[in-house]
Amino acid sequence: MRALLVIAMVVVGSSTGSAQRPTRSEVIAAMQTAAEFYRGEVSSHGGYVYHYSVDLNERWGEGEATKDQIWVQPPGTPTVGMAYLKAYKATGDPYFLDAATEAANALVYGQLKSGGWTNSVDFNPRSKHVAEYRNGQGRGKNNSSLDDGQTQSALQFLIHVDQALGFRDVAIHEAAITGLDALLSAQYPNGGFPQVWTGPVKPQPILRASYPDVDWRTEGRVKNYWDMYTLNDNVTGYVAGVLIDAARVYEDDRYLDSLRRLGDFLILAQMPDPQPGWAQQYSYEMKPIWARKFEPPAVSGDETQEVIDTLMLISRSLDDPKFLQPIPRAVAWLKQSLLADGQLARYYELRSNRPLYMSRRGDKYELTYDDSNLPDHYGWKTPNRLAEIDRQYAIVRARKPLTESVDNDSLTSQAKSILAELDDQGRWIDRYDGNRLVGQAKFKPGQEYISSQTFSENLMRLAEYVASDQP
Repeated sequence: MRALLVIAMVVVGSSTGSAQRPTRSEVIAAMQTAAEFYRGEVSSHGGYVYHYSVDLNERWGEGEATKDQIWVQPPGTPTVGMAYLKAYKATGDPYFLDAATEAANALVYGQLKSGGWTNSVDFNPRSKHVAEYRNGQGRGKNNSSLDDGQTQSALQFLIHVDQALGFRDVAIHEAAITGLDALLSAQYPNGGFPQVWTGPVKPQPILRASYPDVDWRTEGRVKNYWDMYTLNDNVTGYVAGVLIDAARVYEDDRYLDSLRRLGDFLILAQMPDPQPGWAQQYSYEMKPIWARKFEPPAVSGDETQEVIDTLMLISRSLDDPKFLQPIPRAVAWLKQSLLADGQLARYYELRSNRPLYMSRRGDKYELTYDDSNLPDHYGWKTPNRLAEIDRQYAIVRARKPLTESVDNDSLTSQAKSILAELDDQGRWIDRYDGNRLVGQAKFKPGQEYISSQTFSENLMRLAEYVASDQP
């Protein structure tokens, strides 16, 4: 009740145009109220999915979820858990650490025998969605996945919880180390990673990227593309973040060695002229290949920007300018490949560099250069981030520290807005605006729902405000 009274006071202040900053105690009270609702009413088995109906009777991850399912893929359980952990670090309140530990234990339950995670965990042993969990409680598939940050987000969260608990929780520590060992065993000799693994990978030759020497439209399709080198959806960026955190927390040089080999792979994977960017998926011969039926061999605007970010991260972390060498050519290619509206195509046809799309009729896809009728389930275009990339590159190349200044006025304004939007039950309610959401929640325009991403972002932003207001 005390926290709710504080929230009401803040809301009244903001609605009357008061410029007064929320006090640290007011913001902490609001954080506690929101966390108590999300942990006490929304969580299941300690974990979370993406979206919930306001009455909490319906849940969605990648499709509709049961009460026994939690989601690993962001913005699921690791995302919410990291928000709790950030709140704990800002406030020192053990309630937030307990909530984070509860989420970590849910992930420990769902760790696969192969050491990683798939996109979800099912606590119902009779469900058709269970997998072969390391704890012996499941059955079925044993596919540890790096797609969309699944294993990476779980590992990164467990590493930070392990550290926050002083490495004293045996189950969490063991799960983190087991997962990291499995990740290292999934790295190929050239430094690349597959999208999915079930055990240690088989060595392959170390080659440079090249263009296919067959008609890629009709030949060379590989059913098990997920076993091969993957960049799709920022796989390598997420992996780099895990390796950097593991090296810092556990002080083990194996993780920096792996990071260096990952950077070496990205150098090898840069396509030759006339398209010195990166593809989504490569064969063992280091040629772009098909993935899903709407993901053709091509050079990708989105993945190229992500790889540039990753190379800068690796260069900065290892203090090695070698990993910056591919960037100028890639940036020049991106700039000459901009679409008329300033965006980048997801796919550029091999060699010709024409923007490449897909049309869809039923379950069948056809390649096209026409972007007037694109399927809406996929991101065929992506915003260009070239101005920010240029800025970051200049800083990293000059070996200057990356300092992020805190805009106190902006942070205060955001904190006041977040507090004002928190209702009397401790909920942040979203309203569906018709844009594509992560997952497959079936909302109607204007429908209200509860979002794990909104909860996590708001809690972390309030934690930043509290941390900036330290005496």
